[in-house]
Amino acid sequence: MVDLGLLLQGFATVLSGYNFIALVLGSFMGIIVGAIPGLTATMGIALLVPFTFGMPPITGIVMLLGIYTGGIYGGGIASILIKTPGTPAAV
Repeated sequence: MVDLGLLLQGFATVLSGYNFIALVLGSFMGIIVGAIPGLTATMGIALLVPFTFGMPPITGIVMLLGIYTGGIYGGGIASILIKTPGTPAAV
């Protein structure tokens, strides 16, 4: 059984001030990387990992999560605007 207190504590950690800013910034960078045709969310993480080296571990993981989800979302932008698949997996 899932302990609801631990789940709420995890949400509180992710949504704290500095972590939330890192999540929003990572999502924005992921959308930019994902909107470039040919770049995937995985490549975006590989390119943007050096930005997380100076951060606390949880903040870095939250930022990488934002980069990944933003990259998945950004892949649809190129697909819609240029009418070509945004990622190689969409072929």
